[in-house]
Amino acid sequence: MMEMVNVSWIVTLLAIFVLFFVPSGFKAYTAAFVILVNSLITSWLAFPALSGQVVELSIFAGTFMGDIAIRIDGLAAWFILIINFTSLTGVFYGIGYLKAYTNPAPKLTLHWSLFILFHLSMVWVCMLQNGFAFLLAWELMSLTSMLLVIFDHNKAQTLKAGINYLVQMHISVVFLTIGFIWVYSSTGSFSFEAIRSFFQSNNNIWLFLVFFVGFGLKAGFIPLHSWLPHAHPAAPSHISGVMSGVIVKLGIYGIFRIITFLNSDYIILGEIILSLSVLTGIYGILNASVHRDFKRMLAYCTIENIGIIGIGIGIGLIGIGNGSPVMYYLGFGGALLHVLNHSLFKSLLFYSAGSVYQQCHTRDMEQLGGLIKSMPKTAAIFLVGAVAIGGLPPFNGFVSEFIIYIGLIEGIHSNNLSQILLFVLSLAGLSVIGGLSVLTFTKTFGVIFLGQPRTALHHKPREVSKLMLVPQYIIIVLMLSVAFIPHFYMQIIGNALMQMSPLFADMNTIVEYANMIQGISLYSLLLIGIAATVWILRSIVMKQRIQRTAATWGCGYVAPNSHQQYTGKSFSKPLGKILNFLLIERKHFEELNPGEIFPEKRSYVSHYHDFFERNLIDPLISRLNYSANYFSFIQNGRVQSYVIYGIVFILAMFILTVFNIVS
Repeated sequence: MMEMVNVSWIVTLLAIFVLFFVPSGFKAYTAAFVILVNSLITSWLAFPALSGQVVELSIFAGTFMGDIAIRIDGLAAWFILIINFTSLTGVFYGIGYLKAYTNPAPKLTLHWSLFILFHLSMVWVCMLQNGFAFLLAWELMSLTSMLLVIFDHNKAQTLKAGINYLVQMHISVVFLTIGFIWVYSSTGSFSFEAIRSFFQSNNNIWLFLVFFVGFGLKAGFIPLHSWLPHAHPAAPSHISGVMSGVIVKLGIYGIFRIITFLNSDYIILGEIILSLSVLTGIYGILNASVHRDFKRMLAYCTIENIGIIGIGIGIGLIGIGNGSPVMYYLGFGGALLHVLNHSLFKSLLFYSAGSVYQQCHTRDMEQLGGLIKSMPKTAAIFLVGAVAIGGLPPFNGFVSEFIIYIGLIEGIHSNNLSQILLFVLSLAGLSVIGGLSVLTFTKTFGVIFLGQPRTALHHKPREVSKLMLVPQYIIIVLMLSVAFIPHFYMQIIGNALMQMSPLFADMNTIVEYANMIQGISLYSLLLIGIAATVWILRSIVMKQRIQRTAATWGCGYVAPNSHQQYTGKSFSKPLGKILNFLLIERKHFEELNPGEIFPEKRSYVSHYHDFFERNLIDPLISRLNYSANYFSFIQNGRVQSYVIYGIVFILAMFILTVFNIVS
């Protein structure tokens, strides 16, 4: 097996070297080939772990680090396979997506080299069992993803988003580094097993919370989420799909990995995560419901789904604390299944949104409309993703959310009054999240794909290439497999969960729930089939009759136009007004003057601010900038000053050495 790992690195390094010499048209295919090879190798290593086996290797990393353990258990294997699948769909979609743009060869070489390293670094994050090596892989993942985000680096807004992302990811690294150093200072080891030893002999809460902040920044829990609404719209759509589909899940993986080492304080930590996750989910979907930039909207939906995954994690932790195997399996099982489901339907939505952007060159849904006529396949794909993310049968989002619902209902049976109240409120919160998700995607699909075009585009949109459509079809097939054979996936997750905790639930109970979900999906499909049959029969009957086409009654308006349609703004305005304390709207317009009977043409602009960014992050940044300005005299541009700095430093080091303060 070690030979396969070596082959992976050799192929990667060789491919990056070859990318500098192959023609521009073949660079993307070279990258796709390497990612396919690496995916096959790492998936081959991961598959045995899904059945309960543990794959363990070690590599020698020099005298400083020694042997670094590589371990693939069921948890790592689950995430590795999700990373591989999403990266493969992303690279093949990206081939077609970038063909529509003219990019110089060096830019493409850098982009695809970074994509290869990005994919491999995510896989290594899941395998490494040494804190120091883990941080190196984590840093490589953050740097490569940032450089992928700023693909269009000639745009100032894109660079700003990339720098914002990089800064926040390094704040994440600071917290993770503090956690690993804390463990090292107590145990003398960077090994992951040292974390288990630390938890066995020390209070669990504070170290866990340090790691949770570090991993939570990557995952996107509030108030640590503000990089997502900036990075996802700025990145190319195939990068957005992979980042939303898997990179935020590496934060979830880190939280799960630390949970496997916990020894106590399960209930208090579970209650903290559950409460924060409900708030994260509600906050994310509220912001998604009012935004009109469809990629920014999808970014906020990622925050919402991280909240749903966090709800499952909270249920599982409380289940361990209460000694309830059913809560443990439903909570953690629902969370892990939703990790897969979200990676599928969110990458699907980002890819279909990228298709719209490629053809229309705008992310503002208010400028679109009626695209179902010119892009029917993309419209159908987006609709499938919208139904799935809304948690409606017969698609996969319903499966994992239903399992988490059952976990919350199990928690209500607790004997602890405070826990019962928390689970009831969480159940209500999850219901609100589901309802707002349906509202959000009803608005988005209706405004973009239905009705009439709202503005005249530079060229008529048309359906995207098969190279962009095929990866999306493959994703839909896998989504349907989760919906109609959920017991297969729950059995795999069950094998992983058995390695994480001594709690062993009766898998027959879990399978019963899975069979119930399968039945709901089948009945939903039957209902859709009946509706489709009626429509087909009606079409056959109508073919035999004379049909006339006329304009729909316009309610007395003899000259209707596209501006009389519902807009994204008008659709969500009532919700925005009710929650204006959280959904902060800023408007720019000129009021009508008294007596102005025939007003001149005016412009009206409105946009929503992120509550936490406006009230927490922006003031903090302003204060830091204000304080830093006091030291601006140091960097004054005078060569003489810089020479003096060097002389002072040399003298200081000489004096400290003379007095044996430093050696």
